[in-house]
Amino acid sequence: MVESTVFQHLETTLQEFLMPLGFEVWPFKVGWYNAVLHSTFYLPYPEDTLAFIVLSAPQMFEKAFKPFLQKKLFKNVKDPIDECVSHYFTVLKQNLKDLNVDIIYDHELQPNRKPKVLVQTAAHVAGAAYYYQRKDVKNDPWGEKKIYGVCIHPRYGGWFAMRGVLIFPDILVPSLQQKDPVDCLSSDNKIIQVLENFNFHWQDWTYRDIIDVEERYSEEQKKYFSTPPKERLPLLEQMVDLRVPFLLKIMTSK
Repeated sequence: MVESTVFQHLETTLQEFLMPLGFEVWPFKVGWYNAVLHSTFYLPYPEDTLAFIVLSAPQMFEKAFKPFLQKKLFKNVKDPIDECVSHYFTVLKQNLKDLNVDIIYDHELQPNRKPKVLVQTAAHVAGAAYYYQRKDVKNDPWGEKKIYGVCIHPRYGGWFAMRGVLIFPDILVPSLQQKDPVDCLSSDNKIIQVLENFNFHWQDWTYRDIIDVEERYSEEQKKYFSTPPKERLPLLEQMVDLRVPFLLKIMTSK
């Protein structure tokens, strides 16, 4: 009962803070994640440790990113979206007060340059989005080609992103039940199609519409993400008044 009450209160707290900003939170146990990966990618916590994968839905751009820009909350600009996510996660951590929480962002790397967390795997084991991979295809057409997997959300298709993982080392949830992600694609051909589009035609956005979706990125958001990072400053200036000298660093980042 204590475990259930603590978990429910924490999940509600995270949802109340993040959902109005256009994020989703999905719980999982570290053991579920580690069980499907090579040991080099393990998260170093007991298997019953509680964690959450945080996704950004299409509305995050309007509800979190643009207000973040308008408040000029940048500190050390590298990637504006990453800065935005980091800001809200930091505020969330401060609001949690006495709770111990470790944050791993989707873009963080280990010293060996491997990702600190495989967010697509985390999304899959949490039941948030189905991670379609080459191994899911019965009749593999690609031969020696390298094929990367892609997550598809049951409501947003490919119009979303995984932003990071929140881990609570002091909270164990042995009774938490795992939920399978929704398998949105009904055939081998559909899985081949989404992997083809993602790997070889990702610029045209078509892989994101592999299913009927409730919401897509706005045209403004699509334009922002399809523009090379070094050329995004004029777009940011169009959105809000960003005549701040240190934002010029965007022009030389990435």
